[in-house]
Amino acid sequence: MKTAIYGAGSLGTVLGAYLTKNGVEIELVNRNKAHVAALRETGARITGTVDMTVKVNALTPEEMQGPYDVIFLMTKQLENKAVAAFLQPLLSADGVLVTLQNGIPEPELAQILGSDRVMGCVVEWGATLLSPGCVALTSEPDSLSFHMGRLPGITDGQFDRVKGLLEKMCPVHMEENLLGARWSKLLINATFSGLGTAIGGVFGDVSEGRETKGLAVACMKECIDVGRAAGAVFAPVQGKDITRLFYYKTNVKKAIAKLILPIAMKKHRAIEPSMLQDLKKGKPCEVDAINGVVCEWGRKCGVPTPINDRIVSVIKQEQSGQLKPEKKNIALFRDLM
Repeated sequence: MKTAIYGAGSLGTVLGAYLTKNGVEIELVNRNKAHVAALRETGARITGTVDMTVKVNALTPEEMQGPYDVIFLMTKQLENKAVAAFLQPLLSADGVLVTLQNGIPEPELAQILGSDRVMGCVVEWGATLLSPGCVALTSEPDSLSFHMGRLPGITDGQFDRVKGLLEKMCPVHMEENLLGARWSKLLINATFSGLGTAIGGVFGDVSEGRETKGLAVACMKECIDVGRAAGAVFAPVQGKDITRLFYYKTNVKKAIAKLILPIAMKKHRAIEPSMLQDLKKGKPCEVDAINGVVCEWGRKCGVPTPINDRIVSVIKQEQSGQLKPEKKNIALFRDLM
């Protein structure tokens, strides 16, 4: 079985290291030639909550030779149409593209590849690329998991093939409610990655800050209102019903949600938002595929999204250089608290 990770940056390098370490022959593909060179020369160095170096098979997109039975897609969504068109002829007759991206990427990919070629997987952990070849895993090892689902047309054989691969790293939960799992992950990313990027901090800065805690639970409520209006039934996150824990209609329930928040995010507090990582490198980030999706669905469903609208505005100002990602940006949200 020929397998590749397309877009082996922070998350993809960690996944590739774990799979390789546990006996899977897999190619780590990245356009960053310095990263590929480091992976070839010294292996994948994984630090943070673990400590390991694994010799991996790394290459650039131009060096890929199909057919592939499984391709894990871990790039940003900004170029999904072009990426899907590039990967399509590299898939085997019953090969599948498994998107581990943020947002809700499956419908667009299915339009190009067909629903019988697309699977979705929600990643329940984080990582940060420190330097070429070196990545920090920022979630605790006992908190790692995947939630995987499929579009119509995916066979049991295809599903089991992918599940077996991912289980070489950590538990994989079969997700019948893929849309609900996507909305649950979107809620987490919109809140913690969105606000974290706006204030230039990690997830813990959002979940533990005196002002940010209240803003975070309000953002979560906003995402739940939009998702429900869009027809989503939010899936549990690592066994926890986030709507029951964090949705509120009274000040008392909101106060309880604020108390629970730091505890719920404890094992993931060190995660640095991928959007913030992009801004630090001078790269465009995928705010439109995260908070922007909440805003878009809010407009479609007639649900106001003032917090997510403000997050998008602040991050785009950071991207253009008008603002710096820093803690004092919390002042830009005080009228919404």
